[in-house]
Formats: sequence, C-alpha cells, structure tokens
Amino acid sequence: MNREVRVRFAPSPTGPLHIGGVRTALYNYLFARQHGGKMILRIEDTDSQRFVPGAEDYINEALAWIGIKFDEGVREGGPYGSYKQSERRDIYREYVGKLLDAGKAYIAFDTPEELEACRSEIPNFQYDASTRGRMRNSLTLPADEVKRLIDAGEKYVVRFLVEPGRDVEVNDLIRGKVTIKSDILDDKVLYKSADDLPTYHLANIVDDHLMKITHVIRGEEWLPSAPLHVLLYEAFGWSDTQPDFVHLPLLLKPDGKGKLSKRDGDRLGFPVFLLEWKDPATGAISAGYRESGYLPEAVVNFLALLGWNPGDDTEVMSMDELIEKFSFEHCSRSGAKFAYEKGKWFNHTYLQQLPDEQLAELFKPVLIENGINPDNFGDEYITRAVGMVKGRINFVKDLWEQARFFFTAPESYDAKAVKKRWSADTPRIMGELVELLKAQPDFTGSVVEPVVMDWITSNGYHMGNVMNAFRLTVVGECKGPHMFDITELMGKEETVRRILTGVERIHPADEPAV
Repeated sequence: MNREVRVRFAPSPTGPLHIGGVRTALYNYLFARQHGGKMILRIEDTDSQRFVPGAEDYINEALAWIGIKFDEGVREGGPYGSYKQSERRDIYREYVGKLLDAGKAYIAFDTPEELEACRSEIPNFQYDASTRGRMRNSLTLPADEVKRLIDAGEKYVVRFLVEPGRDVEVNDLIRGKVTIKSDILDDKVLYKSADDLPTYHLANIVDDHLMKITHVIRGEEWLPSAPLHVLLYEAFGWSDTQPDFVHLPLLLKPDGKGKLSKRDGDRLGFPVFLLEWKDPATGAISAGYRESGYLPEAVVNFLALLGWNPGDDTEVMSMDELIEKFSFEHCSRSGAKFAYEKGKWFNHTYLQQLPDEQLAELFKPVLIENGINPDNFGDEYITRAVGMVKGRINFVKDLWEQARFFFTAPESYDAKAVKKRWSADTPRIMGELVELLKAQPDFTGSVVEPVVMDWITSNGYHMGNVMNAFRLTVVGECKGPHMFDITELMGKEETVRRILTGVERIHPADEPAV
C-alpha cells in the first residue's frame, strides 16, 4: 500500500457496545495491525437526544478488556483531535458553509408536522428531486425570506442536494462494485440548527477526510449510506482521497432469521455485551461476557471467526495469529449466525491452556463466594485440585461444582448411587478399608492404589461396588477424578474421616439414605 493504513472505530455513546460493534472494532484492529497502520477511536456523539451517561467510559473499558489498543482517540490524543464530534462544531459549520456556497446543499425549514403531512399524502415519500420543489426551503423561497427566517431564529436543517439520473458506484473490498441509481436517494439532512450539530453523514465524511482515514470498515447496515458518502466526497472535491469501503456481514440470530438482538441473548441465555451494563434510566442489568466468566482471548477468537475464516481449518488463534492471517478475501458476504455454544467451546479450550497456577488464582474468588477461605488450604492444594477437574469446565465458576468436595466434606450422598452400590455389608467392608489405609506409611496414590486393589481382589469383593462405595463416602457421588489422586491430595486423615462419616450416615439400600 502506498499510504499508511489508518482505520477508525466510531461508536455512538448511546448505550452499551453491542457484540456486533465489538466485532467491527476487532476487524479494524486486525487489519490496521497487519499493515502496520493506526487505529483511531472516534466518539460520534452528534445525536444529543440519544446520549447515555457512562456509555463512553463503558466503550473504552470494554475494548481495553479484549486487548484492542488505540493509537489515537479521546483518551490517547493525537494530531487530528478533538476525537469527539460534539467538540468539533466549528469544523462542521465551515464545511456546511462550503456546501451551501457551492450549491451542493440547501436550507430547509419544513416542520415535523409538515413532513408528516407529506408522508400521509404521498406514498413512500422522501425528500428528493421530485418533492423538494413543493417544500419550504432555500430552493423555493426568496433569498430575503430565507434570511428573515434564519434571523428570526426559526429552526432549520441543511440538506444535501442529490441530483437524479446518476449511477453512483461504491467499491467495496468484500462485495466488489455496487452501483446505485441516485434517483432512489433522498436529500439527507447534514446539519440541524436546533442543536448546532451535524448528522452522522456530514460529520463522518469530514472527519474521515481530515483524519486521513484510508479504510472505512463498518457493518453491513451502513451500506445504504455509502452512495451518499461517495457523492459527498465528490461534492467536497475529495474523490482522490476517498477511503476504501468494507461492509461486514451482519451477525444473525442463532435460530430463525434476522439480526442478532439483546432479546435473543435474554431468550437463549448468552450475553450480547462485553461487560455487564446497568441502564442508568431503568436500573436494568444486562449480562456481560467478562462477568459471565469468559476469557478475553476466547471472546476475541470466537468473534473473529463469525464472518471470517483463515483459509484453512485452524480455529484456535491468538490475537497475534489473527493479525497475521486476517484478510478481507476470506470475509463472507452473507450474515454469520451467532453460534453462542461455540463461544463456550472456545472458553473451555482457552481455560485448558491456562497454567493450573493461574486458574487456581481465578478460582479463589469463587471459593470465597462459597464460604471457603483459600488460605486454609494453600496455593499448592488449590492448584492441584483445579488441575484434576479443569477438563470438565467451560467457565471458572464451574470449578466449584467439579471441585467442591476437595474443600468441604459431603453433607449428603447421591441416592441413586447409594441404592446401587451400598448394601448391608458395605459398612463392614469400609471399616476394613479404613484400617488398611491407616496402616499405609506412604499415602501417595501410586503406592496406595495397588495395595487397595490387591486387598479387594484377595478378599473376593466386587471391585465396582467397593470402589464406588469408597468414592461415595469421600466425594458424595460416584464421579470425579481418579480416586487415588483425590485421596493423595486430601491426605490420610481427611480420607479416613470421610469414610467413617459416610459409614455412619449412609443407610443400607433398603433404608432411606441421608
């Protein structure tokens, strides 16, 4: 490429950042880093009516959590600031003036009531070449009347003048060349006097030009606005520096048709926001991937593969690997179903890759939440316990269900297992096992296991019944890691204590179990 790649992610602070927006930010980041370019965060807050307190901070925190770093932005600064559109009013006024002076835009005074009356009268009404002549604007009103209305403080908007009869070409790096007839475009509002702010269409173009953006990578939902943006670049005389367009496929519902929404997440039980969000107006709380126990690396990997593939069967990729492999040639044109169960699989995979020591540290808050003081067990104990059960988890919080018996003795015993594995003779056999275990000077699992196996065989006991009864007393149910790995970690004293407690509390099969 002949020029430095510069991309921007430009969210509006109107609420929490949707997972679709996160994927857009991620693709911008991967592309920029692959080409040694710059990543800019620009806050598009020109819609003052929809501003939500806390949303901007949320966006910054969410993207930082998954490892997206910006080179320029509201927090980082940079040579083209301010990077918040509400602070660039003077710039936008200048460019609105240029369009008006060149006859590329005009002032319109139509009230909401007048526009609604037109919509009621004219099917599929839009403000364009076929209707602008009957409206109240600077094209139909005398110049002195326009001045009088402005001086009187009447609210107005500035609309772009779209000339009919043209083929407008949009070149997209995913979809190729898209040609649109200008006749179907309306004269979009570019500026509103009511709040002295531009709309998305003008601010977006001006900022992309002044900030030297080379690639506009955004969601497919913005594709209909691309022809207008091409015309705006032309109107300003900037066609030679117009960015390349990339319109990413939509994220679709996991089931059925349509775009992924928060309601889908609520209905099927998965987050659609990176971080938990508390609505400042209603107090309603929406789940976040971070608080739900996802690792940021897993979320990045999962999102990257929704609408893109590396060209082979590789699935698990670090951020650096994604940067190396990413290309728009392998982006899909069609929408990507949001396979949230695959997200769980990625989280499981990344958890398995964590060192047991790191996973143990993540588990400590879960222990505390369940009334266990980690200091009573020590780092080595917790680490070894986690290492035995981590293969069964999708989230750190799952470790409690899988490993709780390491930290608290059973308070009840699985009724089905008691019925199947516990007989009137079992307490006597467990008593013999206790004496055998007490006699072992070395309680290492590899040493104790053959001793116990020989004892079961030489006495003619049923291997399955004895070992499951043993497990039942220690664990509370007939599942878990290798039995002698468990007892080695717990130690002789705790193992014997649990067997004796189980013998006391578990009743024969013909009586109810505790």
